Amino acid sequence: MTEDLSPVGRFQTIILATDGSDYSAAAETTALEMARRCDARLVVTRVVLTNPEYEALVPDRVQQAEKEAQNQIDSLAEVAKKAGVHTETVLRQGADPYHEIVRVANEKHADIIVIGRRTRSDLARLMVGDSTAKVIGLATCSVLVVPRGTRMPEQGMVVATDGSRLGDAAAYSALRLVEKCSLPLTALTVIPPDSDPETQAESKAAVERVRNAAARERIEIEIVIEQGKRPDEVIIATAQNKSADMIIVGSHGRTGLGRLLMGSVSERVIGKATCPVLVVKASM
Repeated sequence: MTEDLSPVGRFQTIILATDGSDYSAAAETTALEMARRCDARLVVTRVVLTNPEYEALVPDRVQQAEKEAQNQIDSLAEVAKKAGVHTETVLRQGADPYHEIVRVANEKHADIIVIGRRTRSDLARLMVGDSTAKVIGLATCSVLVVPRGTRMPEQGMVVATDGSRLGDAAAYSALRLVEKCSLPLTALTVIPPDSDPETQAESKAAVERVRNAAARERIEIEIVIEQGKRPDEVIIATAQNKSADMIIVGSHGRTGLGRLLMGSVSERVIGKATCPVLVVKASM
């Protein structure tokens, strides 16, 4: 592992994926504020659910849905433009909204997709929401998952790193974002209680790399090294203890059609966190 973090984090083009419901409201305000703080281009995207059979049966209903959807994203774009954000809108049709969202992100060379977290339950998969999970699994760029009632961070961020390429990618993006937001950062590594000395050394070296990178850029940072059998629980507890209102984690690239990382640390954090979670994809 090199001493420097891998430069993969950018926040220049942001895709806001909205469905016009209350579940998207927090994602809408968060994406606009992120675009403003990062001086980024905002692409407001909505997908009208349809298929050829449905269009043939009720064409008037499809046209009405498209009109209402276009009006909604136009209104969001107008608000963003008044805030000084370069904004455009994209309206798509499709039977699978996650495919269309990812397709727009690829076409626009997006750095990040901002999307709401639709539901909560005892199962992490259902808490994330099926479409949101599939967007995370299929997207090649990072994804910010925003629960209802939350917003862009105002107090601080926690980034979890384990010394892997994924952890370094998450840490680099965290440094870029806290710099834009002028917020403190906590770099966390969780060491399994039964880990061998080599694993412990690698974990400690991971947070030291983050510390060194932050020092070079004069970014305020706190290092936390914890032990725990459930890293997701430690990550969420650390965010709560530090009053952090964003968590940043790494994720693998494409994980296959319709799959996130079932049972993974990242998915459990996304499902259980009460604050936005930024899922950073390592370079492919």
